[in-house]
Amino acid sequence: MRRKEWSRVVLLSIAVTFCLGAFLFEAQLKVIRRAMDDLLYDNRNHYLSCEKLPSESIVKKIVGEQQAIIRQIEQVNPGQVGVEIDTSCPGKADLVIWYASHQNRLAIEKIINSETFYGVPYRLQNR
Repeated sequence: MRRKEWSRVVLLSIAVTFCLGAFLFEAQLKVIRRAMDDLLYDNRNHYLSCEKLPSESIVKKIVGEQQAIIRQIEQVNPGQVGVEIDTSCPGKADLVIWYASHQNRLAIEKIINSETFYGVPYRLQNR
């Protein structure tokens, strides 16, 4: 193989390796998805698979026990903020907290002040 052809093969190998590495990095950490959700859509997601979510019964129990905090969240902007249990994964659940503005999101995050809502993963959605 001539030197010029060898250089092309090496460059192509490096490019493919870089792309594969970037793909695996994104698949694991979801850096780009997180940035888009946060900066473009003003959302926050947990990116957990259904298998990693708590059972629906645990989520309902915690929501029942934490009604005062849920009311406090909903009072951030009455009628424009809500908390819902998402049961789209059979037997599993998480929380979806929706809101109307970035200021609402900041207030909600201050109230929760944790990565989970009493152990329940939650998603924040600007609607």
